[in-house]
Amino acid sequence: MIAGHFAEWNLWNLLIRVIASAILGGIIGLDRGMKHRGAGTKTITIVCLGATLVMLTEQYIQINFPGLSNMGRLAAQVISGVGFIGVGTIIVSRHRVRGLTTAATLWASACVGLAVGIGFIEGGVLITAMMLFSLHVLPYVERFATRHSHYCNVFIDLEESRDLHMVIQKLKEADVVIDSMDTSESRVAGVGISVHMVLYLNKTASRTKVYDILTKLDKVVSVDFL
Repeated sequence: MIAGHFAEWNLWNLLIRVIASAILGGIIGLDRGMKHRGAGTKTITIVCLGATLVMLTEQYIQINFPGLSNMGRLAAQVISGVGFIGVGTIIVSRHRVRGLTTAATLWASACVGLAVGIGFIEGGVLITAMMLFSLHVLPYVERFATRHSHYCNVFIDLEESRDLHMVIQKLKEADVVIDSMDTSESRVAGVGISVHMVLYLNKTASRTKVYDILTKLDKVVSVDFL
């Protein structure tokens, strides 16, 4: 079997694994780098190579020191440890969380490195291909679904918390259903609260209509749709 062949411990197979890891990590990183994300080609390639080295080390220990081997221990540490790197790419700004995809890509690239490092190159190649498919195709699917969805997210900054009752009343009068709602301290200086609502818009309501209703209210400072 091909997988068994790559799993054999010899210099040629070690070289193939390292090169495959660098190529796959580079492909994933290049895709993120072209979009100017937090982790680009260098970061993701290094993560992938580091994970590969961990699995090579695991196999080396298993072959040379059988009594000390535990093939899952170091791999588990990589999978959990890469999360710390991913956290550094996540940014919360103006009601939006950015960097989650980059963090997930870092974690998955480490898993690709682990697979390649142990000789399961076919699995690494397949997952890399599916990752690229997900990163490029799924955003179009998501945008299509969003355009045809009756749900929308709206963020409202109010001067005072007591003004929220008026907003809710106006939305109900427009036959808009509030699916969920939460409040937090406003990010606008001198403003009371920020409200995040998930609204269900029926056939008689639209985003434009909701926006017009909210912006015409005196106590509403800003309105932001997602």
